[in-house]
Amino acid sequence: MNLFDSEFKKESKPYQPLALRMRPRKLEEFVGQEEIVGEGTFLKKAIEEDKLVPIILYGPPGSGKTSLAKIIAEATSAYWEQISAVTSGVAEVRKVIEEARERFSLFGQRTILFIDEIHRFNKAQQDVLLPAVEEEVIILIGATTENPYFEINSPLISRSKILPLKPLSSKEIELILKRALKDRERGLGKEKILIEDEALQYIIDKSNGDGRVALNTLETAVFLASGEKRKKIVNLEVAKEAIQRRSIYYDKDRDIHYDTISAFIKSLRGSDPDAAIYYLARMLRGGEDPRFIARRMIIFASEDIGNADPRALTIATSAFEAVEFVGMPECRLNLAQAAIYLATAPKSNSVIKAIDKALEALEEEATPPIPDHLKDSHYPGAKKLGHGKGYKYPHVFPHHYVEQPYLPENLKKRKYYFPSDAGYEKKIKEFLRYLKEADKKTS
Repeated sequence: MNLFDSEFKKESKPYQPLALRMRPRKLEEFVGQEEIVGEGTFLKKAIEEDKLVPIILYGPPGSGKTSLAKIIAEATSAYWEQISAVTSGVAEVRKVIEEARERFSLFGQRTILFIDEIHRFNKAQQDVLLPAVEEEVIILIGATTENPYFEINSPLISRSKILPLKPLSSKEIELILKRALKDRERGLGKEKILIEDEALQYIIDKSNGDGRVALNTLETAVFLASGEKRKKIVNLEVAKEAIQRRSIYYDKDRDIHYDTISAFIKSLRGSDPDAAIYYLARMLRGGEDPRFIARRMIIFASEDIGNADPRALTIATSAFEAVEFVGMPECRLNLAQAAIYLATAPKSNSVIKAIDKALEALEEEATPPIPDHLKDSHYPGAKKLGHGKGYKYPHVFPHHYVEQPYLPENLKKRKYYFPSDAGYEKKIKEFLRYLKEADKKTS
């Protein structure tokens, strides 16, 4: 059995961690936070009557913020949108708001916008939300592990109800684990598992009130367990090893998420395929979204390889498509193949240097008009304006090239792209030099 296989992952569906499978689907399944969702509480009434207002769910990892948001999504008649402040920007937020306005205008349907880790939005990004919240076009639900009074803009705070969540108690963690062990549909109920009391208590104690950590540790322990007649025995020794495995591999809600992807990218950049595969395995074993990894490889293909190997972008993009089509655990092969290719490809950062230099120039300098000979001359009256006059069509010249200015007059000597001597870029450099020399001979 290898790192990615498990007896309870043989179905054709993409693999989902136990913590995700056991996420509560309705309020009756939700464990803990009685002060917030118990009988007679504001939130319970709001969910039952579908009269939601903007709320900020504030609490530690694994306390149930996202689960609670998902329950609201199932209970409400409003349209549901979800984004993460880690991966989304202003453009995506504006798009969601625009669609929400249109939906409200046409159908009178409000939109609930759930923003995970909302504290990662800066002030400007949070300000974009304010008009839509004020107009009640969207009902904002934010989730954060940070104190919202420090991290969220005052106008949003004043229009939202702050709901603090607490770490789960030992009894609540125990209830979650036992429910997962019995559940035959989503949990481990189909497996023959014997978990010793000492081992169960150890997992509870080490979870520190984090339900997700507890479920992930239980899943790892079952994965590591051995026994006779197909019965898996989880004893204290196995539980301790599972805790170590969890701490070594991953925690998507802590800095190790960012540290591991950073190590992965730096290993690719450093042309170390062994390190790249190792960090890829850590991310996959930790339950990282494989699409996130694939997206980062697409960026890397242009930023750190570029035209030193133009195939790198195609391979990275193909890996992303494979992830979407195949899913886990099989798509680990596609990701690994792409990672090895990117790690062993020649490297160049000429592409990012070129575009950033051009963008910097646009910020610092006046924007001159486009030269007349390059302007569109196809519409009626264009030639009277002098558009296209003097343009030399390269294909009628030797080598399909002719020297002529393409940049505005005050920038005609400016250079942005400097091909390196790595891989295919060396050929690009030689080709550009060849064109210049050939044009001199024919002119």
